[in-house]
Amino acid sequence: MARIAGVNIPTNKRVVIALTYIHGIGRTTAAKICETLGFPAERRVQDLTDQEVIQIREMIDRDHTVEGDLRRETSMNIKRLMDLASYRGLRHRKGLPVRGQRTHTNARTRKGKAKPIAGKKK
Repeated sequence: MARIAGVNIPTNKRVVIALTYIHGIGRTTAAKICETLGFPAERRVQDLTDQEVIQIREMIDRDHTVEGDLRRETSMNIKRLMDLASYRGLRHRKGLPVRGQRTHTNARTRKGKAKPIAGKKK
């Protein structure tokens, strides 16, 4: 089992797919990494040599912000918006949608389960 950026990568999957298990690496980035290092698309993680795993690890460490650093950076950006009391920061603080979605109906992912209002009968 290969361990890259603190994540155990599944061994029986293709390298392109397995790299997406790392937070901050999607399909496009994984494909670019494999293309740069010259791995064929159908290559599996179990077929990689130790040297190739080291190459992938070094490239990700050098060129990409992933896992803990990325999560920390994202949370710091949100915290900065909240400290500034910008509109987006206030929406984050209230737990409402940040990007202009409607809230009269929907927005249940952000707002949580619907709470009944007492005395709101016909």
